[in-house]
Amino acid sequence: MSSSNGAKENSHNKARTSPYPGSKVQRSQVPNEKVGWFVEWQDYNPVEYTAVSVLAGPRWADPQISESNFFPKFNEKDGHVERKSQNGLYEIENGRPRNPAGRTGLIGRGLLGRWGPNHAADPIITRWKRDRSGNKITHPVSGKNILQFVAIKRKDCGEWAIPGGMVDPGEKISATLKREFGEEALNSLQKSSAEKRELEEQLHKLFSQEHLVIYKGYVDDPRNTDNAWMETEAVNYHDETGEIMDNLTLEAGDDAGKVKWVDISDQLQLYASHSQFIKLVAEKRDAHWSENSDAECRGL
Repeated sequence: MSSSNGAKENSHNKARTSPYPGSKVQRSQVPNEKVGWFVEWQDYNPVEYTAVSVLAGPRWADPQISESNFFPKFNEKDGHVERKSQNGLYEIENGRPRNPAGRTGLIGRGLLGRWGPNHAADPIITRWKRDRSGNKITHPVSGKNILQFVAIKRKDCGEWAIPGGMVDPGEKISATLKREFGEEALNSLQKSSAEKRELEEQLHKLFSQEHLVIYKGYVDDPRNTDNAWMETEAVNYHDETGEIMDNLTLEAGDDAGKVKWVDISDQLQLYASHSQFIKLVAEKRDAHWSENSDAECRGL
């Protein structure tokens, strides 16, 4: 696959940052021109690191490659664990999967449970920004309607993000999208049985309508290593009238510290590759994104 030949511009930056999240571990530095595996680099000496929380063997994590009873089936469905990449086949070197986007300066799994792809799902819930009379609000410069999405503030790093999460073994992506949004943006885990039923009814309305798959594949994520990396499916569910979300009260839960509706624009600073996903949503919905590009289009 072509993406194994090197990282596209801006697609492999967060995966080379130090210190590694949740640690003081410094990656070996990888210059831009040596990211791609096709570039020979005999002196490449990545640091090895797998977090204690992963080595403890929780149910969401693989054993170490060296363990005698561990025979992972890479590039295929391995029991309930999906080891196929959304980006096609990945290489296996010395029994370890190789990051298709290139070198990261770190081997092992870091904070990631699976060797190879670690699959996540990111539900992007949107509505039009409206005034008190219910009219859509347009941006004064671009003249386009302003779109809003539900953002959470992550507890682990304090950055604003899409309320997504990891796909459980055997779980359908559609179920992950709904579950994660409920847990992180609506605090569904802390609700009573009656409240959960009501919540489920409203969520079913939202998640059963037409949706847009915004992105599928590798994610430039600070947790990525040479042997383990994040992949996601980002899906946009749009509440055109705003009526469904009016019946749902945002309340942070699980991994989220805060939750709120955020205006979409190029001024957003978001976690991992989330800004790119949000930009794609704005383009697909023909919503406001940037003042500059519109100004340039008009020759201002």
